Amino acid sequence: MKKILVAYDGSEPAKHALAEAADLAESMGAKMTVVSVVPVSPQRHLAVDPWDDRAVHAAELKEAATLLRSRSVTWDVREPVGDPAMTIEQIAEQGGYDMVVLGSRGKGATARFFQGSVSEHVATHSKATVVITR
Repeated sequence: MKKILVAYDGSEPAKHALAEAADLAESMGAKMTVVSVVPVSPQRHLAVDPWDDRAVHAAELKEAATLLRSRSVTWDVREPVGDPAMTIEQIAEQGGYDMVVLGSRGKGATARFFQGSVSEHVATHSKATVVITR
């Protein structure tokens, strides 16, 4: 295991995923990349949530960096724009990541139907090993 991609959005499940990914990276000597995707609707090319912009994601990545500074792990951050699930899947494949770690937000069936589940999409489409934390 050489490369771990961890999705981070500042939520408690994402913080847990970040900690788990850091534990794995430390124990395996792997490099981590933390990604926070600025969501854009693929159909309309408009932000999904007008309050969820680059500044929000930059702050999330700054928080992740603060949490990782005390860890013995090599890491970097990425802040792409796109559909979160598909963007994470593409980064994992194009970057040759061995593992993707995400937090599960625990959405109900209705929310998953209308909004989709990032972790479900990545788990079913990624060629890398996927770990979903709770």
